[in-house]
Amino acid sequence: MKPFKFKQFDIQQSKEVFRVGTDGVLLGAFANIHHAKNILEVGTGTGLISLMLAQRHHSAKIWGLDIQEAAFSLTKNNFEHSPFGDRLEAILGDFKSFETNDKFDLIVSNPPYFEESTSNKDKIARQTVELNFEQLISTSSKLLSDEGVLSVIIPAEIGTIFIEIATSNHFFLKRKINIFGIENSKVKRLVLEFALKESEVQELEFIIEKSPRQYSDAYIELTKEFHVFRS
Repeated sequence: MKPFKFKQFDIQQSKEVFRVGTDGVLLGAFANIHHAKNILEVGTGTGLISLMLAQRHHSAKIWGLDIQEAAFSLTKNNFEHSPFGDRLEAILGDFKSFETNDKFDLIVSNPPYFEESTSNKDKIARQTVELNFEQLISTSSKLLSDEGVLSVIIPAEIGTIFIEIATSNHFFLKRKINIFGIENSKVKRLVLEFALKESEVQELEFIIEKSPRQYSDAYIELTKEFHVFRS
């Protein structure tokens, strides 16, 4: 497969690993990186989100964790060939049993969101086979620093369920971004951010396209340091 070219790095892709997509780009651009010295991406895939965060934060140490060997190898290669390779580390492992002495200021994930089915297409990356929401949330609560943030992007229709699980694990919703695929449509995705301490919830709206295949001004502004837009 052809590499996906961003302004400061390239993403090598593979048929075995979930490809670069808008969800990952949005989370990489939106995730709250303020005061985040140690960052963990769960289910890193190609390493896209970690690379975007490394570009945004010039001193953070970032780990990209994936259970798939193919994803680990791809991420490792993408990290090593990026300008930020000295601050990035790919890890092969299962988040459910992940052990470290480090605490993370930010945990990010574009998690699996389909219940297990008979389809093998992107099975681990898109189906809750290896990691469900409860496992993602409960393990994150143990690994975050006191001021740490969990940041995810999920389909809008399962937002209520995700928030309920997070609340039951003593997380507080900190920020909610309602993402519309196109202007005047239904909410398509949610970026949700949670903290271990309660604060006022910030809620925003964001539109990806103003018309079919025409990015909104907001999307262009958000991703202008990453995307190579063709005029």
